[in-house]
Amino acid sequence: MPADRLHLVRHGEVHNPRRVLYGRLPNYRLSAAGRKMARQAAEYVHGLQRPIGALVCSPLQRTQESAEPFTQLLGIAPVIDERVIEPTNVFEGKRMRRALLNPLNWRHLRHPETPSWGEPYAQVIARMDAAMTDAWTRTSSGDVVIVSHQLPIWVTHLHVAGMPAKHDPRKRRCALSSVTSFERTGDSWAEVGYAEPATAVGSVDVGAV
Repeated sequence: MPADRLHLVRHGEVHNPRRVLYGRLPNYRLSAAGRKMARQAAEYVHGLQRPIGALVCSPLQRTQESAEPFTQLLGIAPVIDERVIEPTNVFEGKRMRRALLNPLNWRHLRHPETPSWGEPYAQVIARMDAAMTDAWTRTSSGDVVIVSHQLPIWVTHLHVAGMPAKHDPRKRRCALSSVTSFERTGDSWAEVGYAEPATAVGSVDVGAV
């Protein structure tokens, strides 16, 4: 038997005093508030009183740290999966408002539907689907938790909902430490829930791709 439900959990707030787009850059850790957010997400999933059969996370520091409360509460060590990582982006390390004022960067904005500034949405969707399917089929019972990033979770939501991948990054419904839940019938995913269990008042969320 495969898994019963799959939860895509976004990492908590990142320590980002320069407020840059950090992407895949190393050494971007959770802030103190981000650790509390990650704990609240883990407590929310634990509070659903559904057995958890597998825990997966991206290799980046902020997602591994966000997976720690799940390990503490559930006693499951995370499996690192490169396929659920943040996409690449030409603006990594830059402050977006300043970068967009530079005409030399405008060429990266020519095809927002792809997008032309980073990894194609179609590629992100494909690798997320493959990682989700593998985790689902490998788990003999219970739910799967995958700790990932805003864009991979959001484009997965759009794909499952049958919507275009092109979108305004400012309008994503994927808050820090949010939980987006799916079930699978045959070869099809269906979204069955979205929750924002973390206290995000005053949080800084400017580093997502």
